[in-house]
Amino acid sequence: MTAVPDAGAATAGRGPRRGERRSGPVRGETLLLGLAGLAALLILIEVLPRTGLVSARFLPPTSRIAAALADQARTAEFWRAIGDTLVGWGIGLAIAVVAGVVLGVLIGAVPLLRAATASTIEFLRPIPSVALIPLAVLLYANGLGSVLLLVVYASFWQVLIQVLYGVQDVDPVAEETARSYGLGAWARIRYVLWPAAMPYVFTGIRLAAAVALVLAVTAQLVIGAPGLGAKIAVAQTSNAVPLMYALIVVTGVLGVLINLAARVVERRFLAWHQSVRGEVAA
Repeated sequence: MTAVPDAGAATAGRGPRRGERRSGPVRGETLLLGLAGLAALLILIEVLPRTGLVSARFLPPTSRIAAALADQARTAEFWRAIGDTLVGWGIGLAIAVVAGVVLGVLIGAVPLLRAATASTIEFLRPIPSVALIPLAVLLYANGLGSVLLLVVYASFWQVLIQVLYGVQDVDPVAEETARSYGLGAWARIRYVLWPAAMPYVFTGIRLAAAVALVLAVTAQLVIGAPGLGAKIAVAQTSNAVPLMYALIVVTGVLGVLINLAARVVERRFLAWHQSVRGEVAA
């Protein structure tokens, strides 16, 4: 009697058959598509002002923006402004992450605290951080403290809400099992609650990192604190339009780099999690 080979075993390890559709573009193709889209945008910005469809007074060509950026990159003032922005971003984000994680775990793990603070959180969270600018100026003028106040307030809620969601997502069966084995409160937090909440924590950190950069630049732009935002404001008031666009591009590049770094850290620390394993496998 001839054995019939198993179809699953026969096809295991082989790539997709001809005609089969993949779920989506691979990582290299995605990168190429992104670069192609960026190149098309740069070409469009170069062509529009030169053809007269858009006034170069309001949108200078890409070549003039690149030249202004190259001139700025040779000055120490430019790199000092980037450093001031990153300092405000980093310190504010660190404070927000520590406070959001600690308070999120504490509030989420204690039902009484969760019920007592729910209305307060829902009242404070929607308040826009820019509404605190008068208070920041009153307390810290145009110093680093003003930037930190806005950055911490905006970033804190991103982390806190995600941590609360993560704590609520803990499997009750796992928690009851830990209780039945006699684990104390700290042991349950360390071995049950924290692993379940970690994906939410890193999502909150990634969101908070982007929000922190936005608020750092906004504070510098409006208040006049040292940094890229202040330089953008000066370029705008002095009618240095190519330089203004060049500095805006720099803030965008910083945002992209921060997001990429946050994703790399997230994949490293959550390599054991199913979502990251699935993403790597795809």
